[in-house]
Amino acid sequence: MKKFIYMALMAGTLTMTTSCKDFLNITPVDNLSGNNFWKSPQDVEQYTSGIYSIFREATMQQMFFPATGDLRCAPINRTSATNGYGRNYLSYLRGNNLKAILNQVDVDKSDYFGFKKLTQWGTFYKMIQNANILYYQVDNIDAGILTDTQKKQYKAEAVFLRNLAYFFLVRLYGDVSYYTEPFHSKAIGRTPMLDVLKNATADMEAHYKDLPWTYEDPSIVAVRAMRGAAITLMMHMNMWSAGFSAEKNVFYERTADLGKEVMEESGTAYQLLPLARTKEIFKGRTKEGLFEIVQNFNFGESFHLSSTFADYVLRAPNKVTLKSYIYYDNKFMEGMYPAGVSDNRKTTWFDQYINDTQGMMQILKFVNVFMEEGEDHNPDDNQVVFRYADPILLRAEALAELGRDTEAQTVVNAIRTRASAAPFTSVGDELKDDIWWERVRELIGEGHFYYDLVRTKKVINSKYTMAPMSVDAFNRGGWTWPIDASALANNPYMTLNTYWN
Repeated sequence: MKKFIYMALMAGTLTMTTSCKDFLNITPVDNLSGNNFWKSPQDVEQYTSGIYSIFREATMQQMFFPATGDLRCAPINRTSATNGYGRNYLSYLRGNNLKAILNQVDVDKSDYFGFKKLTQWGTFYKMIQNANILYYQVDNIDAGILTDTQKKQYKAEAVFLRNLAYFFLVRLYGDVSYYTEPFHSKAIGRTPMLDVLKNATADMEAHYKDLPWTYEDPSIVAVRAMRGAAITLMMHMNMWSAGFSAEKNVFYERTADLGKEVMEESGTAYQLLPLARTKEIFKGRTKEGLFEIVQNFNFGESFHLSSTFADYVLRAPNKVTLKSYIYYDNKFMEGMYPAGVSDNRKTTWFDQYINDTQGMMQILKFVNVFMEEGEDHNPDDNQVVFRYADPILLRAEALAELGRDTEAQTVVNAIRTRASAAPFTSVGDELKDDIWWERVRELIGEGHFYYDLVRTKKVINSKYTMAPMSVDAFNRGGWTWPIDASALANNPYMTLNTYWN
């Protein structure tokens, strides 16, 4: 582990006010330290905004969401459009051959996609350290600068951000180092994953109600932490814990309760928008958005080209390339959209080449405004982290696991109704399977597929993936991501993931 105090001082911060442009204005680090700082509400706001920028750095400067959540062990095939640079990476991701990916990076002498960055967890710990400092400083700021309500909200924001980082870390690496004190610099080892999630969940439970359901300022809706996002994060942590725990029902019960809370107590803050408003949904800041990473070409904000799912599933006229880089296996597509079953997502989110195997397939969920025509620009959508459909489906899944089939049907059918698809009437294991497929249909390309495979253990079943993992490989940590050896520097307590290292 690094000396986190120095990482905190090195972290850039951003100014977030009511404009999207201001969200990315960089404030010099020198202005954020010493006796001049923590003296005004603007200081607190600047520091808080900087933590969001660190999350953006950790995820949107490389192929993060596609590589870790969408394409790993996915039933994808690369097309001839990938015959140039990067031709092997998609095949390696599909086969869970992460060693081959890292070896290929060495051969290419380039890490354009940022795969080695994905083995280095320092940016997430920078995010955690800064969130811990925010939590501490809010309580120690001079009297009269913040109201009690503001203090509670900033602390809740700090708690959300550090636990968002911990959740991403455990899904990537399993056991990770856990701490919440500010200015942490002590060498420590790795805490068992379930203990990290237990601590993180308790941390969230104590603070999430200090976040608003939404904001009056539309420019920060879903961009800053909201209570719905915090609830969804807790639901995910509980469902991940259920996947690896012997006491599953405790986590299913809590997930079901949290899902009920976000659906029944949030008033008009959130809603499922009509599919006809797809471009609005994925552009961001709508009532369907719970938490997003902002992007807007008009203000010079753009993610790394490799970082968005759209880059791999669009072609001309939406990109200069004549073919998409990948297409999904036909057998898998038939599982998503069985023949003869009506579903408007099939025609709204896909084009007529939905079953094409030559690179004509497109997934149109993320098609939006372009800066200019060309291969080198993706749609300027926000990156969706949590969307309202997600907690609805998690609640349905938890209810089905608890044997509360009628309730589960009612909840999942809210998603089916929006898609003008026939309601589910199945029960038992069939209903559980139906809900899993519904998550695939609804959330494809949003960074959930691989993680859903892992936590449900479906990753070992060839029915759900063309690259099933053996039980032995799964138990030895084959589902994790490799950890770079730099994590061992100056830390005698640290270990790597033995399956990969």
